[in-house]
Amino acid sequence: MTKIKRRAASVLVLIFLLLAGLGFFVYRYFEYGEQWASFSANQTIYDGGKLRNAAVTDRSGTVLLRIRDTEYRYASDSELRISTLHAVGDRYGNIGTGALTVFRSMLSGYDPVSGLYEADEGGTVALSISADLNRLAYRALNGRKGTVAVCDCDTGEILCMVSNPAFDPENPPESLDDPAYEGVYLNRFLSASYTPGSVYKLVTAAAALETIPGLESRTWDCSGSVAYGIDTVTCMGVHGTVDLKSAMAYSCNSAFAQISVEVGSRKLEQTASALGLTSPQTIDGVSTASGAFHPSAEEVETAWSGIGQYEDLVCPAGMLRLCAAIANGGEAPALTMLRSSGQAARTRILKQDTAGALAELMHNNVVSAYGADGYPGITMYAKSGTAEQGDSDPHAWFVGFGEKDGRRLAFVVLVENGGYGSSVAGSIAQQVLPAAFGSSD
Repeated sequence: MTKIKRRAASVLVLIFLLLAGLGFFVYRYFEYGEQWASFSANQTIYDGGKLRNAAVTDRSGTVLLRIRDTEYRYASDSELRISTLHAVGDRYGNIGTGALTVFRSMLSGYDPVSGLYEADEGGTVALSISADLNRLAYRALNGRKGTVAVCDCDTGEILCMVSNPAFDPENPPESLDDPAYEGVYLNRFLSASYTPGSVYKLVTAAAALETIPGLESRTWDCSGSVAYGIDTVTCMGVHGTVDLKSAMAYSCNSAFAQISVEVGSRKLEQTASALGLTSPQTIDGVSTASGAFHPSAEEVETAWSGIGQYEDLVCPAGMLRLCAAIANGGEAPALTMLRSSGQAARTRILKQDTAGALAELMHNNVVSAYGADGYPGITMYAKSGTAEQGDSDPHAWFVGFGEKDGRRLAFVVLVENGGYGSSVAGSIAQQVLPAAFGSSD
């Protein structure tokens, strides 16, 4: 009887181990099966590291790339191919943020039930971008280096994502050594950081609204500059006595320098971090570029950093996420490059009343400084930025969101060494945003 009991116990242990091993295998299969199947050495779906069959479309089904028997065929329109290059990717995998790299496993045609049994046709990835909107944004950049992006604040879908310089993936140039192609493989929306200039006043205002009591009833004097010892922070104009609304609309450096010093360098740093501007964000598994804010004990350096200069850096994707959060009452949507049909998950990064106050300031900017006439039927909220670059021309920024018929779209425009923010980057937004509201939901 004792032997029988021991044998029965041994059998139970073996059964337990078998079930545990099976459970572990099933877990690993569903967790990593897609990665195993899409490994580039898998000759079922790859030939020499190239996908045999796959397709990439825009949000409305326009084919941006079709692969048949390892032959890559991009869209027939060359301008469309160029404007969607960084969203789709090149055939050699040099663009790490393109669909060919980011969604490689989806393009394999893998299914957890059938595996690769039905993968002869490969997979189809529907991107969230509108091909027509990308083409319009590319035209609006007019050959200048920079980026244009638009997202839906509810779904988190990136409707437009253009980075320039770019090239025609169907007919690439013989040499990319020309300065005109400098950084051509870099997706400037996701993978670059820039001096933000006055768009950073949104960050400073957010910190001040949560730090300085009665901020909105305060006033500051602008005589064209503010002195800190032997150093001076200069302003683009002489604005006299300004309150917070007019300081933001005039983009008054004098007022925001004083606000920055009162808030303090550490609080500014904490706010930038809480808004996700100093650390990488993740979009469909892609890590965006980090921004930077370096606190300083020197008042003049704190003043310059509070107006978006000194050593500040911001990734355009981070600014788009911030603007979408302001539009959502302080909740940042999870951004995606894939076609979606539901509301995105959200993360609160601002108090609701702070987001509301920033939105009012941004709307006043449009009404009193930029002009609302160029956005028919759209309620606009925006901030411009002219980021000084030493002896080079400044970077031109224009960021914000628009609202029409209950739909909210956030945008970011950056033109490298483009000049004045509201006139250069603002004119691009004026072309792209109305079209974005007219594009397919």
